[in-house]
Amino acid sequence: MTVKSTMLIDKNFVISSVDKRIYGSFIEHLGRAVYGGIYEPGHPTADANGFRQDAIEAIKALNVPIIRYPGGNFVSGYNWEDGVGPKEQRRRLLELAWWTTETNEVGTNEFADWAKLVGTEVMMAVNLGTRGIDEARNLVEYCNHPSGSYYSDLRISHGYKEPHRFKTWCLGNEMDGPWQIGAKTAVEYGRLANETAKVMKWVDPTIELVACGSSSSGMDTFAYWESTVLDLCYDQVDYLSLHTYYNNNNNNTENFLASSLNLDHFIGSVAAICDAAQAKKRSKKKLMLSLDEWNVWKTIGTSRMEERWTIAPPECEDVYNHEDALAVGCYLITILKHADRVKMACLAQLINVIAPIMTENDGSLWLQTTYYPFLHASNFGRGTVIHSIVNSPKYDAKDFTDVPYLEATAVHDEENGYVTIFAVNRHLSEAMELDIDVRSFGNVTLDRHIVMENDDLKAFNSKAAPNNVVPHDKGNTTIDGSRVTSRLSKASWNVIRLKVN
Repeated sequence: MTVKSTMLIDKNFVISSVDKRIYGSFIEHLGRAVYGGIYEPGHPTADANGFRQDAIEAIKALNVPIIRYPGGNFVSGYNWEDGVGPKEQRRRLLELAWWTTETNEVGTNEFADWAKLVGTEVMMAVNLGTRGIDEARNLVEYCNHPSGSYYSDLRISHGYKEPHRFKTWCLGNEMDGPWQIGAKTAVEYGRLANETAKVMKWVDPTIELVACGSSSSGMDTFAYWESTVLDLCYDQVDYLSLHTYYNNNNNNTENFLASSLNLDHFIGSVAAICDAAQAKKRSKKKLMLSLDEWNVWKTIGTSRMEERWTIAPPECEDVYNHEDALAVGCYLITILKHADRVKMACLAQLINVIAPIMTENDGSLWLQTTYYPFLHASNFGRGTVIHSIVNSPKYDAKDFTDVPYLEATAVHDEENGYVTIFAVNRHLSEAMELDIDVRSFGNVTLDRHIVMENDDLKAFNSKAAPNNVVPHDKGNTTIDGSRVTSRLSKASWNVIRLKVN
């Protein structure tokens, strides 16, 4: 049996242009993300500054436009001054977010150097847990002011004559969470965020600021937190953050692959709260969203923290399989469908910690299954998102009803003349025949049909078998004028790239 679905793509049904920053990521001082991930002096591929070149090449291929740093929970106890200046003078400190010893070998300037090597911007976070207004304004001055002031001249004395000019800044991290160092009530955080944002923009009026939303939609204070925080800081901020993680720890794949419906509802709910705050304030400014933490996280809530005060121990090193890659593909499609409001998104995290890229200390690097849908979306999902009309059979899962077997969207790259369809066949046992109507684009030709498929949903890549689950470009697509017919394998991720003639 073959499942049949249809998709109408009309170039006039525009959702929004894609902000490239939706293909961002995140590196925190957690586990081996920094030490042993991007930075490992003495590694065979390390450059003179200790940065692993194999990691740089794998990240450059992803074409990541922005990376959030230095946290995460880490930032709420971090004093940025400990990570600048001569390395031999930097202090080793007990790091309370993850109960490790932080060597401070990598700090603001080193990360800025590394970001240039991979061709990305930095989304810098400030500590609103143990610190506040003064620390934040000083950090902006250190990073962005040209010269002639104490902190800008301090940066120059550290060997950085030119300012970093970081444009995007996070006002703390998950400040509603009781696990957070210096957790706040909504009123406490809203007031602090407002006053901090005000002085940060006085130092540099060109920056954009992200206020903390709820740590997840499952928080008891969700919606109340957003509404209260925005009442207090709406006029000073440009984005509201969303964080969400999913897993298949209950081993119910149909339910797991339907979890993108939860993401869709979450984004829509937060956008509605922002619009209500706008109406309440009679503001002309429409607040945009920053989904600056999202991923599959299997080990959430577990940790090796009982081994306290070690340096960069393995932490949250999830192994991702084929079904995880399908879920990530569904999340990427969902983010694209909300391109009118989600202007930044960060796959959390980038290397070793719940990451698409894994390394071995003093050893090799390999790519996890989730690397590939992110790679495809980031490189082919630039342009304008089309509101596609999809008809697909549906199923009911444990937590979701009316789940379409086909999860799909299309992006029109008018400048280069391409239409790219991203599609997941959620059906676990049947292939799908997808009939795509692209008549508004005239005649098209097939550039490629990339497929990621595997008969074993639990199949994964490893150091020993790095190519166990990888995509191929032998997808089954035929074209008759403006009518495209594609066969989508069961439980598969697909990229159908059409050239507009």
